[in-house]
Amino acid sequence: MMKRREFIAGAFGGSVVLSGIARAQPPGQRRIAIVAPSRSIESLRTNSYNRAFLDELARLGFAEGQNLAIERYSGGGDMDRYPELARTVVSTNPEAILTSAGPMTLALRAATQSIPIVTIIGDPVVWGLATSLARPGGNVTGVTVDAGIELHGKRLGLLREIKPEASRVAYLSSSQAWRQPQAAMVREAAQSSKLSLSQVDLGSDLNDAAYDAAFASTDWSRSDMLLVSDEPEHLSHSKRLVDLATRTRLPACYPFHDLVVAGGLMAYYRDLPDAFRQMAAQMAQILSGHNPAEIPFRQPIAFRLSLNTKAAEKIGVTLPQALLISANEVIE
Repeated sequence: MMKRREFIAGAFGGSVVLSGIARAQPPGQRRIAIVAPSRSIESLRTNSYNRAFLDELARLGFAEGQNLAIERYSGGGDMDRYPELARTVVSTNPEAILTSAGPMTLALRAATQSIPIVTIIGDPVVWGLATSLARPGGNVTGVTVDAGIELHGKRLGLLREIKPEASRVAYLSSSQAWRQPQAAMVREAAQSSKLSLSQVDLGSDLNDAAYDAAFASTDWSRSDMLLVSDEPEHLSHSKRLVDLATRTRLPACYPFHDLVVAGGLMAYYRDLPDAFRQMAAQMAQILSGHNPAEIPFRQPIAFRLSLNTKAAEKIGVTLPQALLISANEVIE
């Protein structure tokens, strides 16, 4: 039997990494695919989100290396390649697929209407992936990380607490995200807050060079604050993103805890390890024979606020005492 291996697939121009290509499997062993937009294959084994998923799935009776085989794939952050990667994943015919983010989920949904997909996404109804949260009605279920316009309004409000006189906010996102539902809600939230919003465009291939180019080509004197999109591709470039944002000396709000740990100023976010444990429960349901069309999307109950006082010092701002008191975590 072929040994487990990892390689760069030439058909994807070196941008798509695959691991554990479909092969004969022992009787009784189940097989799923994990498809990440941009994280490395190794990260899909070791980062806290995926560890939470794997540990919970094992607790529920499906343990990798015992009765479960997992094939791991990464899109390398190149969104133009997601549809091709999706077709490759589907061609191996896994029993179910775990993924994240709107563009990757849409690509997989376009490639299969029969293989169950468990995803973490904004509003799946707005994305056209479900008829309702309670009863998705198709082959896609999972958890949501978005609370609609209120979430984006909250993030803008938190930035305003740091810089009350601000009137202009820069929004860092990919080209695709700027055209998608999330950005429409951000624009509406900014308008309601009487803030002018401008996009800082990362393009469609989110690598370090894209972040360098986007920050270098932006006139930051025209912005008072920075809001970073909810795209998981940012997680593979945490240090580069945070370093570049710090140089602008603007208050920035991030969507993921990891970015504050990396030195970012502030994040207002859903607890992702908890979300991935919920996805493990849904995956276990599917592997036990449940129909994803009838497995409800799970919604966030609460969001967390993390602040980094060292980051505040670096950009020369003072975090209000009321904000510090309200935070779930203050990194000093």
